[in-house]
Amino acid sequence: MISDLRGRDLISDLDFTKEEVETVLEVAWDLKKKRALGERHALLQDKTLSMLFFFSSTRTRASFESGMAQLGGHAAFMESRTTQISHGDTEKELGEILGRYFDGIAIRHVDWGIGNKYLNNVASASRVPVLNMQCEIYHPHQCLADIMTIIEKKGRDLKGKKIVVSWAYASSYLKPISVPQSLILQMPRFGLDVTLAHPPEFKLIPEIMEQAQEQADKYGGKFEVVHDMEEGFKDADIVYVKSWGPLLTTQDPDEGKKIQDKYKDWITDSKKMALANKDAIYMHPLPADRDVEVTSEVMDGPQSVVFDQAENRMHAQKAVMALTMR
Repeated sequence: MISDLRGRDLISDLDFTKEEVETVLEVAWDLKKKRALGERHALLQDKTLSMLFFFSSTRTRASFESGMAQLGGHAAFMESRTTQISHGDTEKELGEILGRYFDGIAIRHVDWGIGNKYLNNVASASRVPVLNMQCEIYHPHQCLADIMTIIEKKGRDLKGKKIVVSWAYASSYLKPISVPQSLILQMPRFGLDVTLAHPPEFKLIPEIMEQAQEQADKYGGKFEVVHDMEEGFKDADIVYVKSWGPLLTTQDPDEGKKIQDKYKDWITDSKKMALANKDAIYMHPLPADRDVEVTSEVMDGPQSVVFDQAENRMHAQKAVMALTMR
């Protein structure tokens, strides 16, 4: 196990090496076991976490807040619109001041071209760890929960198993691209063959694509891109499907919605799931647009692991906090 994570930021998925991610997972499973047995694990007693949200949340807030309490500490929820950020507080002020008030700073900021830079600017001014609760480029804590869930369902030896990371149609807003980008960076490190499926207009950041290929080459896996949902599902062991916006094509929401609406047939249903392996699991970070993005039959079906996946958010995040904030 790696034992030098104290004080470290987690902003990009690649901020932690594979070995460090494995340490996070081992600690997460230990904390999950202690939670199941009702064993006290106040590893962060009297520690405090600032949770600053520029973008609303359900699972992220609940899992960080509950997890911090279970570790014996306290998490303070801060909504950007109710702070002095709009009246002059910069990243430097927040990093300096919150870093003196708190033992860790967690931020969720997904505005295109702004969020990731904001987190890094806060981190450069902070004396305590900065944790990324999602920016427009990365969603590392979600991805830690995802690999934790995959190992629980498919075992530790994932070499040669296929995960399809597929775009899906959604009728709601144009969602960030951070989840698929984190997935294609992290999953190859564990030997998975990654297939990214999306319509042509829904590309990911070229630098992230290059890094994903580098990770696949380094760990002996495959990384491919297809533009057909059914092709992506074929022979998959893990089906991970969610919507994201065509943000590299246009940042105009009206134009983006027009593009998105061309692909209403990109829905996860039983017919597409039948193309995957019989024991394939269905994953989604939630919330999902039911019967638009995925049918309720699949979402609530025996192959769905979305609620185990959601639970593991808390355990994985507790592990990161325990390792970095002590």
